Amino acid sequence: QVQLVESGGGLVQAGGSLRLSCAASVSIFNINFMAWYRQAPGKERELAATITRTGNTNYADSVKGRFTISRDNAKNTVYLQMNSLKPEDTAVYYCAAHTAKAYWGQGTQVTVSS
Repeated sequence: QVQLVESGGGLVQAGGSLRLSCAASVSIFNINFMAWYRQAPGKERELAATITRTGNTNYADSVKGRFTISRDNAKNTVYLQMNSLKPEDTAVYYCAAHTAKAYWGQGTQVTVSS
């Protein structure tokens, strides 16, 4: 069982930055990949960024060049640094741990005002 707790969301103006954190209740060292998803109002949840156990990263085209995913295995924490935020980045952001099954956090709201 993996419990994930996201933090760091909030209200920010367009062009601003936020850093989201996802703290896991277990060691993430051997978790194949960790990911950040987001779900905007009235839309389906979408994958924003992933990071593998070996540190390889991938990003949705909509966030590439602005968001950076990273992991600190010693702290069992995954981060999402979000820069140059746009109003269309407004969503609930969810952390996920993909092992034999997927574990999800409760989400953190990010609101970007224009």
